[in-house]
Amino acid sequence: MTPDFLHALFPMALIMQAVSRERFIEIPEPVLEVYRQWRPSPLYRARRLEKALDTPARIYYKYEGVSPVGSHKPNTAVAQVYYAKEEGIRKFTTETGAGQWGSALAMACNFFGMACQVFMVRVSYQQKPFRRSIMKLFGADVVASPSNLTDYGQSLLAENPDHPGSLGIAISEAVEAAVKDPEAMYSLGSVVDFVLLHQTIIGEEALRQFEKADDYPDVVIGCAGGGSNFAGTSFPFMRGRLTEGKPTRFIAAEPMACPSMTKGLYAFDYGDSAATAPIIKMDTLGHKFVPPGIHAGGLRYHGMAALVSLLHRAGHIEARAYHQVPVFDAAVTFARAEGITVAPETAHAVRAVIDEAIAAREAGEARVILFNLSGHGFFDLAAYDRYFAGELEDYEYPQEAVEAALASLPEVTLGN
Repeated sequence: MTPDFLHALFPMALIMQAVSRERFIEIPEPVLEVYRQWRPSPLYRARRLEKALDTPARIYYKYEGVSPVGSHKPNTAVAQVYYAKEEGIRKFTTETGAGQWGSALAMACNFFGMACQVFMVRVSYQQKPFRRSIMKLFGADVVASPSNLTDYGQSLLAENPDHPGSLGIAISEAVEAAVKDPEAMYSLGSVVDFVLLHQTIIGEEALRQFEKADDYPDVVIGCAGGGSNFAGTSFPFMRGRLTEGKPTRFIAAEPMACPSMTKGLYAFDYGDSAATAPIIKMDTLGHKFVPPGIHAGGLRYHGMAALVSLLHRAGHIEARAYHQVPVFDAAVTFARAEGITVAPETAHAVRAVIDEAIAAREAGEARVILFNLSGHGFFDLAAYDRYFAGELEDYEYPQEAVEAALASLPEVTLGN
């Protein structure tokens, strides 16, 4: 792919960031001006959780829930809208799973005077009405995906009027809508390199905060759907592992119902269900994969960021898959210890943290654990209600279904 090829979808400034060979890229002042409303985000020591687990581990969390929309997503939304506005783009189309990305882009578009259209995965559209309200509050047009607004959406609804949707499908609709509108371009909240770049402000801040604390993590943990919050936290510390030989471990926590890293194939695949987005080499379950309607909507994506996938396959990242009931068990333990209600996506990271802390207790090791608390769960209380009512179901995607989805991988011939 060339920058000109990608310019049909993305602003050129973002494409050039993705192919840049610079070690660091300066953050523009107008972006910093918005960031200052909540950045730097705090790094907390989870002392009460440590006590509750009776662990010698020191647990830290970077709290991204302090942003205006309650997650890490504005770190890239603000940057993307700024660069798009500089190029004269007047509208962004996008997809959203749980609604965190959609609300972040809606806020950023509102700040910079751009229009925003959001295709929200239908099952999340129904499960999370208040996230829809936040997007509309900032002036965005929000539709359930699959929708009747695109050719691809209409084709899916003709086959199944109650189609639950997926991130891959919503991406396809947003791309189609952008291509049809001469004033619009497409915005993506995860997966691609420039998004991961923007999110590294999380880890860069954490590095400085650890210096002040005179500490350093032995383990860095994040939930992983497309890879943005995980990469944003871990990549600055990964630099220490790759260039200085630091022995830090990295754990990506994903849902058992959508296990792109633990059950997927490392292969070239489309980023969307309609096979219109570029082909990327990544951990994938197949672009036709439609996961069940678990409450961690932001983790219901068939693939993983190319850079995260590469590091995973090279042995630098461990991947763990969890059922949603033990994930909510962990979220409740964390809330009762630390007082913060975490989003279902973040709860996957909390599950991995608690497992690591218990392992440290059993081994008698005072290991240092850092995780990204990527978003609060105030708009996800319906999921907690279902958990307390015993209505949540664990779902493990069967291997035969994974193999069936992988049968649709594109045939790729590599040149010299």
